[in-house]
Amino acid sequence: MFRHRSHSRRVLWAALWAAAFIAVAAVVVPPAVAQGRQSRSDRALSLFEQVYRFIQDSYVDEIDPDQLIEGALNGMFESLDDPHSAYLVPDQMRGLTDTTSGEFGGVGLFISKPYVEDGSGEYIEIVSPIEDTPAYRAGLRAGDLILDVEGTSTADISTDETVDLLRGRPGSEVQITVLRGEDLEFPVTLERAMIQVPTVKMDMIGDIGFLRIIQFTPYTDDRVREAIGFFEARGYTSLIIDLRTNPGGLLTGVVDVADLFFDGGLVVETRGRVASENQRFTARSGREVPPDLPIVVLIDDGSASAAEILAAALKDRDRALLMGQRSYGKGSVQQVRTVGEGGFRLTMARYYTPSGADIDKVGVSPDIEVTEPELTEEEQESYARLRRERQIEEFVDRETNPTGTEIERFVSDLRGDGIALNDRYLNRLIRIEVNQKLNRTEVYDLDYDIVLQRAVDEINRLAGE
Repeated sequence: MFRHRSHSRRVLWAALWAAAFIAVAAVVVPPAVAQGRQSRSDRALSLFEQVYRFIQDSYVDEIDPDQLIEGALNGMFESLDDPHSAYLVPDQMRGLTDTTSGEFGGVGLFISKPYVEDGSGEYIEIVSPIEDTPAYRAGLRAGDLILDVEGTSTADISTDETVDLLRGRPGSEVQITVLRGEDLEFPVTLERAMIQVPTVKMDMIGDIGFLRIIQFTPYTDDRVREAIGFFEARGYTSLIIDLRTNPGGLLTGVVDVADLFFDGGLVVETRGRVASENQRFTARSGREVPPDLPIVVLIDDGSASAAEILAAALKDRDRALLMGQRSYGKGSVQQVRTVGEGGFRLTMARYYTPSGADIDKVGVSPDIEVTEPELTEEEQESYARLRRERQIEEFVDRETNPTGTEIERFVSDLRGDGIALNDRYLNRLIRIEVNQKLNRTEVYDLDYDIVLQRAVDEINRLAGE
């Protein structure tokens, strides 16, 4: 998905290609007068054809022409310096189809490889884990870096190559090394599973409807409509929409969801060089949420693409209060085209919010910023040690569904063993592990989720005004 190569490799390849062009020019380049009559594109294509044929005819070893073309196509997309545009081989095209269709095998991660001009940002970054998947239950977060997969450094491979390494037979294990923050490095073993991409979860927090939108698919608007009916039947007086770690999805999916909150008006605009990409997406007159119902939307740095569109539309049109962290900043539109058995993904336009803002590489800022406290260096070392020694996993394996007293005793033992994490953090880690062991899913966690706690306080304040 994302273009990246080490700086030294780019320089080496540039030098080799420059030498090749110089040698070929002396042999096969047509006269300058003839070149002058061609357009720049025609000249570039002519030069490419000449180099391609010279390599095919003269390289010391016989080489498969498909290999040459695939290498050239990869290089062409890499030259765009756009992490969202890429050439896709047949396996990658099939994997993309699996993901958008809602089911695939793997660990449950959306990942990227940010382009950094000085060549420094080399490792794979987690955009967001997919809820209720091995990666999510292992505690991986948006912003974590994957340093290696089964010993293969991600600095030397693309995002799509990393996806290939992470995927595999359900039930098999894959070992990765994760870097969190500046220096918190730890290993994680993930058991692959069939990943079914969920869309929506719902529950009540008193008289507050809690709606978690996990991803935007062709079915998300139907699920949100069902959730609204669920809330109405229980007399909801306000609504919290949780878009945290939502990686986005289909543009049509988010526009269909927006229909339920607006009675017409702009949701998002796309602009590109091709006229067909310049579009305005407006809500239909199908609003189902009362216009005066207080709404708080939760976002974080794992909220991307379509999730940012909905958050920005609700914010710009004064329909909701945004709370949490600045979102990821994925504000571009890609088209996927098939070429032979493979294909490519190309950025064709950018999103613009109802206020005209371009959120690409910027994100959507919350009205009220609420974040989890950063771990101190000592706490980071304790967390890494817990992961390495698997102390929480072993405790839950022994007790399966521990009582409050057993958890208190275990936390006390951890403190006696030098673990510096606070009780709230430890209890949350234990709860996540217990839920995974029992295959139990919680729609929300009001005990330990401080962002949600603040949202409940704020929405109660709004409802009381």
